[in-house]
Amino acid sequence: MSGAKGRVILHIDMNAFYCSVHAAEDPDTYMGKATAVAGSVEKRKGILVTSSYEARARGIRTGMTVRQALQLCPELILISPDFDLYRKYSKGFLRIAGSYTPLVEAVSIDECFLDITGSSQFGEPLVIAETIRRRVKEELSLPCSIGVAPNKLLAKMASDMRKPDAITVLRRREVPALLWNNPCQSLYGVGSKTADKLLRLNIRTIGELAAADERMLTERFGVYGAWMKKAAHGLDDSPVNPDREAAKSIGHTTTLPADLTEREQYRRVLLNLADQTTRRLRRQRMVCATVQITIRDPDMRTITRAAGLPSPTDAMEDVYAKACRLMDENWTEGKPVRLLGITLQGLSPKKDTPVQLDLFSYEENPRREQLISVMDRLRDKYGESAVLTAGMLGDDPSSLIRNKKVRGTSLQTDFLREKDDAGENDY
Repeated sequence: MSGAKGRVILHIDMNAFYCSVHAAEDPDTYMGKATAVAGSVEKRKGILVTSSYEARARGIRTGMTVRQALQLCPELILISPDFDLYRKYSKGFLRIAGSYTPLVEAVSIDECFLDITGSSQFGEPLVIAETIRRRVKEELSLPCSIGVAPNKLLAKMASDMRKPDAITVLRRREVPALLWNNPCQSLYGVGSKTADKLLRLNIRTIGELAAADERMLTERFGVYGAWMKKAAHGLDDSPVNPDREAAKSIGHTTTLPADLTEREQYRRVLLNLADQTTRRLRRQRMVCATVQITIRDPDMRTITRAAGLPSPTDAMEDVYAKACRLMDENWTEGKPVRLLGITLQGLSPKKDTPVQLDLFSYEENPRREQLISVMDRLRDKYGESAVLTAGMLGDDPSSLIRNKKVRGTSLQTDFLREKDDAGENDY
């Protein structure tokens, strides 16, 4: 595949990333074994975050409870998450990718896009892809799949075609033969809810989506409908964006090992969530204008509710108060809660955002800001549990979100925008 006629995009997808990282760190214990990373290893209701390919061969799947997984595979080795370790290896593979092009876009902790159109000095596209794959294997002891294609959409689809540790080329002319018989949901960017709506329109496959009337799709889905039709034909002109843009939202969710039914129980969870989301907000020197909460019940029914704040803020107390009000307005005490989340939206740089102060907050605000700043510095130095309010104490998993080592999500890339700590031993 040559870049002479157009763009050449790679998509690198780290295979079973969390489990692979543990195997790389401790091969004698984990390499070649059925392993799984679980949010609450010690609690049999904990959920599996990911599993090794050896575990997947035994029927283990992401989202299973620890109890279900152990019934299926008694020898399964359960591992507690270590996000400090995952972030270190993530920086490692991104450093390797960045040595072949400055156009690297990290989309999550374990995947990125590269535009290597102007990288011919390193060889043909397949040579570059193979070199990256080999270096990641040799230097980090990690497997990865790489898709090679003329755009981001097809590069992502290609990397999913063969796993683990493989390189796949997908040309646009191959789309009808290789993709059109697949269900719509397998098209990158089409989720399950959209696929259900398409099904009700008698559109089951990517090929049927490609043949669908564009006007009808636009009427039903807006500009997204026109995009889907183009994508079904393998068309995508979105650029690889190397800029680490400020986040559009900041959120945390926590799945609870037992259903919460009492108001004070889930208020403590909301307090911990508000604490950590605003900590991340302040690290990025942003303020938020809207608070959204996510509530899921034991039957996996999920609702989200959002409300604006009187004034943009980065203070935990403001976010917590709004989250509690949303919870009280949309959830009845006694009704079981399995998952809770807080997402901060409407973000803007703090230095550029005018904040309206009334007569009382005008005097109080500088003192509060100074106190928050001192507390942040103490926690940066001594750990997240160095300064806590009494309401944060408890043994539910929401308290674990203060621990950066064990908590995180694959979509969080804040660490790529932060300067490395002095003396940090990154790959």
